Amino acid sequence: MFKRILIANRNEIALRIIRCCREMDIETVLIYSTADKDSLPVELATYPICIGPASARESYMNQEAIIDIALRTECEAIHPGYGFLSENSSFAKKCQDNGIVFIGPNADIIDKMGDKQSARKLMMENNVPVVPGSKGLIKDSAEALEIADEIGYPVLIKASAGGGGRGMRKAFTKEEVESAFNEARAEAVAAFGNGDMYMEKLVLKPRHIEFQILGDTFGNIIHLGERDCSIQRRNQKMIEEAPSRALSDELRNKMGKAAVRAAVAAGYYSAGTVEFVLDSDDNFYFIEMNTRIQVEHPVTEMVSGVDIMKEQIRIAAGLPLSYAQEDIKLNGYAIECRINAENPLDNFRPAPGKIDFLHLPAGNGVRVETAAFSGYEVSMYYDSMIAKIIVHAPTRLEAIRKMRCALEELMIKGVTTNERFQYIVMYHPEYLKGKYNTAFIEEHMDEIIEWSKSIE
Repeated sequence: MFKRILIANRNEIALRIIRCCREMDIETVLIYSTADKDSLPVELATYPICIGPASARESYMNQEAIIDIALRTECEAIHPGYGFLSENSSFAKKCQDNGIVFIGPNADIIDKMGDKQSARKLMMENNVPVVPGSKGLIKDSAEALEIADEIGYPVLIKASAGGGGRGMRKAFTKEEVESAFNEARAEAVAAFGNGDMYMEKLVLKPRHIEFQILGDTFGNIIHLGERDCSIQRRNQKMIEEAPSRALSDELRNKMGKAAVRAAVAAGYYSAGTVEFVLDSDDNFYFIEMNTRIQVEHPVTEMVSGVDIMKEQIRIAAGLPLSYAQEDIKLNGYAIECRINAENPLDNFRPAPGKIDFLHLPAGNGVRVETAAFSGYEVSMYYDSMIAKIIVHAPTRLEAIRKMRCALEELMIKGVTTNERFQYIVMYHPEYLKGKYNTAFIEEHMDEIIEWSKSIE
């Protein structure tokens, strides 16, 4: 097992890694920017080291400086968390070239699954259903129009190197294709430095279902069941739950096997997630594989009893999986709400600032992942997420009621958050019945806003 790991991340995920390493008797070197000098991870890491200014490019994305610090502090491995460099193949390669273990898959796997069009081709070759679409990359808007006319409208134009909803545009008519293609490509170039585009048939109002994968370097691959991540705003997940109300045992088994097949085809190891869309007729299609730990991994941990972070570190250290597929038994229901410093009344505009007072919920079956505290500064330089509140209960309805109680207990003063918006969703009739899809927020936005305004 590793003796010392460098953590190339911040906020709650850095704290999650620190806690896991402490349990495993591993020392931690934490890089941090000047904006995070007073953060909780800095206080709890074994060796915190300031790497640079607030700008992510000069701190958390500074590959050469991170490698240099890892070498100087004799770290055997680097954990990238999620975001930042977690799916950056060049960084994974730099780690390998310098004799440092990258806690995640190797650069070839990251490239293979990070290129969405290549991943589609690989899935088709291995009998994993994919959304009908272009057979290769699209060179310009004229070709995009030809393909859209062929597969039928609406279509979804996507960046091959995309993620997080960026480099993606919908087109419902042929008149919209050219502008959608050009806008998506421009956004992809700005965000990823890569303008390669492809196209899929747009599955209207699907469920977003993802399967948690664990694979070791001995060829063992298992899944830990699914998460339903359909409650989203602007393609960003807001509420996740496990298991999904939409899946029968038969469909769950079928999708789980497809997810494992996808991972096997990629030669995958480490923690990862295979993402599908599920239509109203129970047809499911592969959309992408995330080659990192997910923000919402605690939901799966609560229902499976598996410490995904610990398994990820064990796998990176060359150890076999602690579990076989038959060992995985899902227990009860878990729900996660992402608490962001943002204003739902102003199109979810980020609302950075200082938290004057913070009280976090607790109790049986309540878990909170956060690095925030009273006096904490929510920085304008990074993601607006303050905390993740996760609850677990024997039934879905009990989990919903537990989440309501947790949100009622949560107190954040000084910054605007989406807590009230989340609370209203927990009472919405369609959510209670489990009858929701990725269009839920869009369709019910006005009524949720009106209801939230009525809460004092």
